[in-house]
Amino acid sequence: MNYFSSDFKLGILGGGQLGKMLLAETRKFDIQTFVLDPSNEAPCKFGASEFFTGNLMDFDAVYNFGKKVNLLTIEIENVNLDALKKLEQEGLPIYPSPKTLELIQNKGNQKDFYVAHNIPTAPHKRFIDLDALKNAISLGTLEMPFVWKSAQFGYDGNGVKIVRSTIDLDNLPNIECIAEQMIPFKNELAVIVARSVSGEVKTYPVVEMEFHPEANQVEYVICPARIDEKVAQKATEIALKVSNIFNHVGLLAVEMFQTNNDDPSAPHELAKQILVNEVAPRPHNSGHYSIEASYTSQFENHLRAILNLPLGNTNSKVAGIMVNLVGEEGFSGQVVYENIEKIIAIDGVTPHIYGKRETRPFRKMGHVTIVNENMTEARKIAEDVKNSIRVISN
Repeated sequence: MNYFSSDFKLGILGGGQLGKMLLAETRKFDIQTFVLDPSNEAPCKFGASEFFTGNLMDFDAVYNFGKKVNLLTIEIENVNLDALKKLEQEGLPIYPSPKTLELIQNKGNQKDFYVAHNIPTAPHKRFIDLDALKNAISLGTLEMPFVWKSAQFGYDGNGVKIVRSTIDLDNLPNIECIAEQMIPFKNELAVIVARSVSGEVKTYPVVEMEFHPEANQVEYVICPARIDEKVAQKATEIALKVSNIFNHVGLLAVEMFQTNNDDPSAPHELAKQILVNEVAPRPHNSGHYSIEASYTSQFENHLRAILNLPLGNTNSKVAGIMVNLVGEEGFSGQVVYENIEKIIAIDGVTPHIYGKRETRPFRKMGHVTIVNENMTEARKIAEDVKNSIRVISN
């Protein structure tokens, strides 16, 4: 099929920053794009060939949008699955498929799926709501501390809380949730797997994530991860196994914990492990570094995969570190990027501003990529960038 400079229409559900960065690749290839998002101020509004507003969880909005396009993809998992299933039955190619999305949308189902397929993951218990979880604590069948996660609609630190005492339960919503055993870990890692319609598969190098202690958000993504080669190999093998069982098309970001016991030669019962935390079937924060640092960015490979074009080289050209730009505490309103000129003056520093006019505490507003031949130097510059730029309001 001819996708380039043609009447072919690619539909994207979700108009946020991931969609915006995907549109940079569709424009490079001159592919027509239709985007659906609930917000009339979505970052994708000015980059798409046509932009539509509508609720992504509404059957009619998603179904009617799907009838306008030749192929449908997503930049967010929380979309109406019944509409997607009907569109797929009627012959519309949808990647990732509704079947894959159904397994991933609910964290309880996702965790059960790992257990059923012998994928190493932290032990968990599922609860219909917070009352059922509190009941388990009072009966002694659930012990603190644990990690509370909402079963659906969580993202970027929202919908995740560490529960150390009953006081921590006070402000949690009364919704379906899981309680996950707290695992001491030394690193959070991620591997992005690209899989095309015809089954060609490539992996990006293992990245390491450094977290903000309070916001539960990634502060730095570091590629390549500063880990032993055997650990990196094991993480890649696990990511490929996960990708294989989900049988997705497009990208799958596999987030993992490297536990404190991580010696690959340890006997099985002590296995120093890598545990799968969760997955995202789309371009992902952990792959943003690839725009500047890789031969082929994650966004271009997502496009290549869903259009069944040959996948691009996933190797890095240089060391890359990504710094998330999030709204500073105490500031809400029209955004101002303070000291952006100062960081642009540094070699190898590229800011990406997502196009959100309003800032609020911890809202993702952009990211900055630092590329350098030397990882230590890149990490030092990343720290300087983090300490210089401020996302505030008028």
